[in-house]
Amino acid sequence: MSELRTEVGQLKHAVRAHATVDQAIGALAAISNIRPEQAWDVLTEVSQHTNIKLRLVAEQVVEWTCDGELAEEVRRELQRSLAHQEPCAAPPS
Repeated sequence: MSELRTEVGQLKHAVRAHATVDQAIGALAAISNIRPEQAWDVLTEVSQHTNIKLRLVAEQVVEWTCDGELAEEVRRELQRSLAHQEPCAAPPS
């Protein structure tokens, strides 16, 4: 029974982490006018270049959309990575 509780706890944590990453992808895509696939690439690049777990980078991005605060290291890497992304085509007017 203890193992089952542990597994359920781990699954709940994984679901929350996945939701946070999805929210960060959506935020970056909307704010930066890039496709979700590109936003995923940006998050993974920032994670790799800062040596911060992807989930934690995503948490920072989501918080940033609320309070405007972002760790300088993450902000710098986000700007660097976003500069290499091709924006989406403008919607027809």
